[in-house]
Amino acid sequence: MIITLVFVVILVLIVLIVVWGIGAYNRMIQSKEMIDNSMGQIAAQVESRWDALTNLIQATKNYQSHEADTLINVVKNRQKINPDATVEEVEHDQDLFQKAMRSIDVVVEQYPELKAASVYQTTMDSVNNYENNVRQARMIFNDTVTKYNRTIKTFPNSLVAGMTGFYPEEYFRGSEEKQEMPQW
Repeated sequence: MIITLVFVVILVLIVLIVVWGIGAYNRMIQSKEMIDNSMGQIAAQVESRWDALTNLIQATKNYQSHEADTLINVVKNRQKINPDATVEEVEHDQDLFQKAMRSIDVVVEQYPELKAASVYQTTMDSVNNYENNVRQARMIFNDTVTKYNRTIKTFPNSLVAGMTGFYPEEYFRGSEEKQEMPQW
């Protein structure tokens, strides 16, 4: 009788631990999916930003075709960002974008009438809008990564995470250069 009771208690404990483990695993999967979704949002905003930049390049082409051709090649040869991208790949894309914007700034300084043109102003507003969207998407990504990392690092979830291959995700980091809004 006592052996049967002990066996039943142990069996119930094992079932509870397995059910808890499955629940913890599913929460980690959901958190990881949210990270993938957040990166997908970043990818969509980055693509829109590059499309706006391409339009901006077309607006400057009439003023300095060599510079515009160089920028068009930068746009064509860049690595596309997708939902599976890493933080490092997005940071590299950001650096390329900043380089392209600095090149456009040089053209605008040489041709002040370009800066006054309505097509330039409208397109620049689009670029700025998408740049803000990318910043927001990166903040949402970091918040999502925080929740995920907290889930997999807290005990006893860390036991399930370690056994099932969940590892901490990387954050977007701010640099001194990125602390302020771009001034293009």
